Amino acid sequence: ISSRMSLPKTTQKEAAYIYRKAVEKKLIRGRSIEGVVAASIYAACRMHQNPRTLDDVGRHSRTGRKEIGRTFRFLKRQLVLTIGLSNPTDYIPRFCSELKVQKEIELEAQRILASVGSEAMISRGPTGIAAAAIYLAAKRQKMDRTQSEVAQVAGVTEVTIRNRYKELCSHLQLDTQDPSKNL
Repeated sequence: ISSRMSLPKTTQKEAAYIYRKAVEKKLIRGRSIEGVVAASIYAACRMHQNPRTLDDVGRHSRTGRKEIGRTFRFLKRQLVLTIGLSNPTDYIPRFCSELKVQKEIELEAQRILASVGSEAMISRGPTGIAAAAIYLAAKRQKMDRTQSEVAQVAGVTEVTIRNRYKELCSHLQLDTQDPSKNL
């Protein structure tokens, strides 16, 4: 799975280590092997700041995001893994690359997130925040991308993008209709 995802060797080794620890502690019982492997890979990606969503891991395994997420939380708790929160900024380069947008949009999205600050949206999902920042940056640069395009790449809904977009505009005191103008 990790080679299909083109993960670095250090992340692959960390995932294998997490899986071995789960086997040693007999945490596999009652769970699919592939689910535990996928959760181990997801945990290793998070530990090594290699931003992958549950959907990304699920696409390369035969398990769904729900099972991977549930197994990840179980492993994290049982193995006492120290994994920080995902940062929306980590997702921006990959999403921009998949959207094939110009570097200015990527830089603008990172500036938007930097000016908002991490505390402002801590209770929100990082992929939705990153997607909304890219959408806002594209609108500000007059290189519109549809909410649908951005949502598909980020693996979130258009409603999520709309809501996070409004929150970003509100926090930055921008007009939601024309974000290039301040309120």
